[in-house]
Amino acid sequence: MAGKSQQLGESVVIRSLRRFRDAYFPNRARVVRNDLMPVVDTEEETQPGFLDILPVDIQFLIMTFLSPADICRLGATSQYWRALVRDPLLWRYFLLRDMPYWPSIDHVTMPHPELLDALQIPLINEDESLDDREEGKDNGMELKFDYMSEYLKGCPSCRQQRFPLRPASNVVTSFLQSLVTSSEPRYAMFGPGMEQLDVSLVTTLMYAPEVLPVIRPQRQIDGIGSGIGYIFNYQHKFTILTLYSTNKAERNRARVQQQSISNKLFTFEGTDDSGYPIYSPAPQVQQVFKVVDGFIYLANAEPGRGEGESEVAQIRAVLSAAGSSVSRPLLVLSCVSREEPEADSMTSPQTVTNRNRARCRTTCVEMAKRLGLPQLANPWMVQDTVAESLSGLRDGISWLLRCSGVKLNDS
Repeated sequence: MAGKSQQLGESVVIRSLRRFRDAYFPNRARVVRNDLMPVVDTEEETQPGFLDILPVDIQFLIMTFLSPADICRLGATSQYWRALVRDPLLWRYFLLRDMPYWPSIDHVTMPHPELLDALQIPLINEDESLDDREEGKDNGMELKFDYMSEYLKGCPSCRQQRFPLRPASNVVTSFLQSLVTSSEPRYAMFGPGMEQLDVSLVTTLMYAPEVLPVIRPQRQIDGIGSGIGYIFNYQHKFTILTLYSTNKAERNRARVQQQSISNKLFTFEGTDDSGYPIYSPAPQVQQVFKVVDGFIYLANAEPGRGEGESEVAQIRAVLSAAGSSVSRPLLVLSCVSREEPEADSMTSPQTVTNRNRARCRTTCVEMAKRLGLPQLANPWMVQDTVAESLSGLRDGISWLLRCSGVKLNDS
């Protein structure tokens, strides 16, 4: 079904591109002579390039193998390509194809909620013929959103290229600040992913000096967690306060007996007028939330393991307990135990086109929606992470430190 839906989407995009070319650039579709040179109207100032006279479906296929930056460069080669690569249905197709494989999303790059709802509306019904549809009726939503801008805003490769160069004055300021001893940032880590996964991310991290070396041993926090000191890039020290729902003995017993356990971090206060649960942090952890510089929520991204409304309510309870400041960042590690089957380092758009199988994890955009992050005032980020290999963890920690004012070497 996924493959058939993708083919339908491709057909709609090709049809849109073909109509556009026939209407505004009819000479690009003329037949090629036997000498392989295009037939050119004498009234045209310039001769079309070889790519310009290819069939539209071939042009579309070429664009599916290009990175977003390369597509934009292609649009700068001529007036024809400039107009063609801005087709809204083309970038709608790219969003549907690539967004499930974005390894991170944050409060700045999250697509508009109405756009996400629009993406759920199919461009065409499976039983409906493409040739029977009238002009402008393929989809009533394509002109409401700038799909190209939304894609370039959220695509991780495009985000990396948008980092501004630091002015010289900022470099001097950063050097002077490095001479002044500052307090180490502290982050509270909590969430169901700390206990539900087959592989413990916290345990793996303690024995992975190549990722984050440990500089201080554990310090117990009222039997429900511990504080561990780490160092990032062998230069920036910080502490993670790991907070579990209960003590280790009860967690192990519940895992063996496959039973749920009572969460001692939060107290259930009832429901609001809309029926949503209300939680308040336990007194012993409420003090922790008040003094930390940010939060790490370890979410279970394995299929079917979300806790829905209770997760949203507990995250909001933590941010409320932290006080009136909305500047404290929230890093969501969207975690699975192990790498996906058949997964490898294929992350370029060239290989994404061949991926028709469903991902064995909740996507970053879906996780952000599930946890209600777009409604938060605090800065937030969702980062794909693997507990066994710690893949993605350093990227998340890097973002967290930047939000806390730490000047990293590559910033």
